[in-house]
Amino acid sequence: MSPRFRPEPKPATPAASNVRTIVELERRAALERSRADTIGETVARWAGTLGFVLVQVALFLVWSAWNTWAPVRWRFDPYPYGLLTFLVSLEGVLIATFVLIAQNRLSRRTERRDQLHLQIALLAEQELTVALRLLRDTSARLGATPAAETLEVIDRLTEDTDVHELAQTLEKEAEQDGS
Repeated sequence: MSPRFRPEPKPATPAASNVRTIVELERRAALERSRADTIGETVARWAGTLGFVLVQVALFLVWSAWNTWAPVRWRFDPYPYGLLTFLVSLEGVLIATFVLIAQNRLSRRTERRDQLHLQIALLAEQELTVALRLLRDTSARLGATPAAETLEVIDRLTEDTDVHELAQTLEKEAEQDGS
């Protein structure tokens, strides 16, 4: 077999195809990240680790020990450590900002996924409605008559779903629950 010849890949299962699609979407999303998003996520990810906590504790201990026990002329931030307090406050503000940047990006990604999920769900609902209509019509042609209760359910399920009406009903229910 020559190196240039590649056998045709086996047809992918739907699950494998879906996994590849999701991986591709995630790869594209990663490529679309701005420099600020990348920095924000990196800092937020590091700040949320035990390693970060341990480094912070070590630095605070060294700072405090130095400014307590070093010769007086070498102490640069005597107790109550005003400079340390300022730097820790600044660090807190910056880390909070980086976490918000990361959360905003995650929210945008989640919103895109939710929109995609909604579109797929609506398409699946439409496809299922058509499939139910075909089954109902096929059953009728074959003379198979389901029970009256089943016919009622089938008739309701084969109606087109009004998404706007569903959204309004959901909003009304949420308002009544106080949500």
